Amino acid sequence: MAETSKDNILIRDIHTKNIMTKSTLPVGGYSVNPYVGCTHGCKYCYASFMKRFTGHKEPWGTFLDVKHWQEIKNPQKYRGQRVVIGSVTDGYIPQEEQFQNTRRILKQLKNSGAELLICTKSDLVIRDIELLKEFEKVTVSWSVNTLNEDFRSDMDNAVSIERRLSAMKKIYDSGIRTVCFISPIFPGITDFNEIFQRVKKQCDLVWLENLNLRGSFKQEIMTYIKEKYPHLTDLYNSIYNKGDRSYFKSLEMQAEQLAKDNNCPYTDNELPYGRAKPGHPIIVNYFYHEEVRGSENTGKRNHKINFP
Repeated sequence: MAETSKDNILIRDIHTKNIMTKSTLPVGGYSVNPYVGCTHGCKYCYASFMKRFTGHKEPWGTFLDVKHWQEIKNPQKYRGQRVVIGSVTDGYIPQEEQFQNTRRILKQLKNSGAELLICTKSDLVIRDIELLKEFEKVTVSWSVNTLNEDFRSDMDNAVSIERRLSAMKKIYDSGIRTVCFISPIFPGITDFNEIFQRVKKQCDLVWLENLNLRGSFKQEIMTYIKEKYPHLTDLYNSIYNKGDRSYFKSLEMQAEQLAKDNNCPYTDNELPYGRAKPGHPIIVNYFYHEEVRGSENTGKRNHKINFP
């Protein structure tokens, strides 16, 4: 197990028998995570719980295990299955440019008939546009929960919001189905209407998900709010210490009204496979992530599907 250090990131090589993992996620039948750890280091990352299974003692975001695996022997096994790339890491972290593990996975799954869902905060995905276009069904989703670069830089080490949105447009214009994942919605900070207006002409779906504070990062976020947004302290205490859901219930109503005002389909349930009319993305309510049911949110845009 070789170890190196670059840009204050501990990097080591690890070997795994199978890169494909049966998934319990509502949006995927299988998960593929080409790395262990994620150097985007998001302060609210639910995947940070993975650290306790890695043997790493370094802070989340400062280590990366580069996986090595035998070539997928029977890619046809995944025909018709949703495969999520990046459920507990981002497949397009900066180190992907060097190690190209995600690109290797894409090449191995090409012609498999799998339905791909790629979750990222990066613009490196545009490197693989031509490869992605060889898949029959593929969706690329970017997490965007603010247009404020100062807040963004407080929360993660990923590329700027402008670079994410630029990549989204390039992927959308290439004919690949795209998602703006407004997640996590920070109460009193995230303005999903503002983000929606910015992205509505370059994505097929807008997913909405609340900030779910749990585990080791809860206190860090609460302290951050107290220091940077003291006027929101009572609101966060009400939501995350007293269990008051009224704020998010009001956001659900705002999301439904947003859909009506913009003639957009709105759902909190399973979607048929299809695409949205240009400029009228489908708005999907994923509030209360822990209660989300299965979803069909994968696939290349399909002009034959008409949504009400």
